[in-house]
Amino acid sequence: MHSIPLPEAGHDLTPAFADAATARAWLAGQPATQPLALLAAITEQVAAIDGSHLAPPLAVELLNLLRTAAMPALEAIAPRYLRKPLPMAADDLRHFELAQRLLLGLGVAYLRRVPELGAAERALPLNRAACALRMAQYCHFAAARECPPLLDRLLFAVLAAGETDQLLGAALADPDFPHFGQANIAGHLAWAFILRLIDPYRLSAAQLTVANRAISRWRELATFQTAPDDDPRAHSVDLSPFGGGALPAGVPRWLEVRRIVRKIEQRIAGLQGGETPENLKLGRELSAAACIRLLRDIELGLESHARPDATEIGDIELAFGAEHAFSVFTGEALNTPGSLDAASASLAHQRVAMFGFDRLSSMPTAVKKLNIPGEMWTLVDGRALRPADRAGARRLSPCLIAAIRDELPRLGVMGGLQIKADGALSAELTWYDEAVEVCRVARPAGREQQPATPVFLLHDGPAMSMIVPATAGVRLFSKVALDGCAHGHVAPTEVLERGVDFVRYAVKRQ
Repeated sequence: MHSIPLPEAGHDLTPAFADAATARAWLAGQPATQPLALLAAITEQVAAIDGSHLAPPLAVELLNLLRTAAMPALEAIAPRYLRKPLPMAADDLRHFELAQRLLLGLGVAYLRRVPELGAAERALPLNRAACALRMAQYCHFAAARECPPLLDRLLFAVLAAGETDQLLGAALADPDFPHFGQANIAGHLAWAFILRLIDPYRLSAAQLTVANRAISRWRELATFQTAPDDDPRAHSVDLSPFGGGALPAGVPRWLEVRRIVRKIEQRIAGLQGGETPENLKLGRELSAAACIRLLRDIELGLESHARPDATEIGDIELAFGAEHAFSVFTGEALNTPGSLDAASASLAHQRVAMFGFDRLSSMPTAVKKLNIPGEMWTLVDGRALRPADRAGARRLSPCLIAAIRDELPRLGVMGGLQIKADGALSAELTWYDEAVEVCRVARPAGREQQPATPVFLLHDGPAMSMIVPATAGVRLFSKVALDGCAHGHVAPTEVLERGVDFVRYAVKRQ
């Protein structure tokens, strides 16, 4: 339809029912308390209806019944694939694949019936197709799996059909999602495209949940346009890159998001004024400060800006986690006997007195003293890749990394981790430009045998921040005693960044 072909329908399945009454009877016999079994059975029936010769109005009615039965089960299994370490465990992957296959199948089955219906009957299947495809896309974001081009093509197919029939703004109630109120096709599509724009793979599970909730509430504030708005206050975003640069004729390629940006600014102002995220309908997952950071990131994602071309290529060995990063910088194992004996501590303090902080920890020769566990990744087109056949642990981002770059140790973050269609892991690497001073949290007298906690102080002129493991137990405005650095005590004043295994604080000297 509209020059964008749908996947070929299978014709080897026969629906288990012939009308709404027998469909309800069939559903009553399914294992309602076994979500996977229920969803597998419904997925098969969706495929059977898609490939059948049922009358279009009946096919849509049956798809609606199956959709209603599937939604509680889909919600029940969603936590099984939300931001799990990659590559996923086989059982978690099975949950994702089943959810995605059902939702994609529903979207295609609804779309296939649209050309067979009269203009007055097309609004509902187009609305349901938009919703199903948006949810299928979100499954990929939640599971940190590359979104296939087919989903983009299908979303644009809905956009083209809705624009041609002037149905994008047709509001319909959805009994499966009563909290949507009167939802329209344009809103579902805007929701899907905005999530793509903000690069959801770089978000943590909590951030993705909050962002998805906020965009769901603002979805109908965005408008599709065939040309960017010439109002100087306009904020139009080009969607054509998601369609491969060439969209079907008549498809509106611009999304005007000015009113959404205004909502974001209002939420930020409210949070800064003392309102809670829950009161602002952002949920309980994130603190007010974390919500402000997320909202600013969303706003930044809605800017049309070209990414600089990355030219670096080749293999890079990455060490993961704060403890291994400590070893990359110091050449010492953090938690083995003698890793901070009196002689090494005295030498560190001498270097601090001479240089201001322990510059010897940045010498490339330091890493040669110890065999530090690492993984080989390959830099290609600005991304780091780990092919499916290359050994490595399961990973979750954003996480702390360290590596030797230009013969010097560097501290950074791996973010935006996702798994590609060929099974390779793909991620962005960002490196801190500040000078890094490596030390440890001081252990109380009598507790010297407790595991040491690494600390990375980042110096940017007079400003200083601190990176510690997420398990360090550091609290805001509480003094932290440090060993082996120029500053005996610091106090964290603000969370600047939070990863799955680290927290970065702004700190002041004590």
